[in-house]
Amino acid sequence: MALCYTVSVTNTMEEKVPELSRFLTVVIKRHSMIIFPAIDLMNNCCVRLRQGKADNATIYSTDPVAMAERWEREGGDFLHVVDLDGAFAGEPRHTAIIADIVKKLTIPVQVGGGLRTDGHIRTLLDVGVRRVILGTRAISDADALKRLVAEFGDRIAVGIDAKDGHVQVKGWVETTDTQASDLARQMESLGVRTIIYTDTATDGMMAGPNLTAMSAMCDAVPAVNIVASGGISKPDDIRALAALRRPNLEGVIIGRALYENTVSLPALK
Repeated sequence: MALCYTVSVTNTMEEKVPELSRFLTVVIKRHSMIIFPAIDLMNNCCVRLRQGKADNATIYSTDPVAMAERWEREGGDFLHVVDLDGAFAGEPRHTAIIADIVKKLTIPVQVGGGLRTDGHIRTLLDVGVRRVILGTRAISDADALKRLVAEFGDRIAVGIDAKDGHVQVKGWVETTDTQASDLARQMESLGVRTIIYTDTATDGMMAGPNLTAMSAMCDAVPAVNIVASGGISKPDDIRALAALRRPNLEGVIIGRALYENTVSLPALK
């Protein structure tokens, strides 16, 4: 979900012209990153979790569709939605709400959470979701991922969630021995063009992003666009990420800070 707000960093950075989806009309301008506001769904509500823990959720709205419309009114160009119940259950649980969001908005929507079968993916794409984000399945079924990327191209993204550099799956309830950078290289070899990388230790904590982890991820797969998630709560956090000067660091996801009004979208311009 790309809010086309830009953050100036320095006049010495090289111009970045990433390969974007035919569905994404946002052009990344010099010295800027896309800002992705997050909508996380649980029990038909818009919530945020601390460090991905289902028992540590804060409800911010009982009307996710209205929240999505708010982001569009405030200038959003691309909406990011996570079906948290789906991630924990292993199958989508908010397809009807997501379909309603897509129907009401004129901006495109990308969705992740619980997409474990071809049917799950096709259902969301059929209701108008522009891009789906695979996590657990990307790790467990490389052949299927390669086939899906061949069929749908950049409508397939991969979400890599990690704590202390180790990949977490199934809604962050299982930590694997797989290194996030190794998984990213594998995804790149399968044709994946976009990775959403979440540092779960910082997610929802509003304590700043893990700059070391984000830098290492960008360096691991320089040909893949990286969207950073976790801990981002103020313009300085975005400037710090941009100052890494990684040309494939495409944008950032921001959630709790927006809902708690510690930062506004105009402040991120």
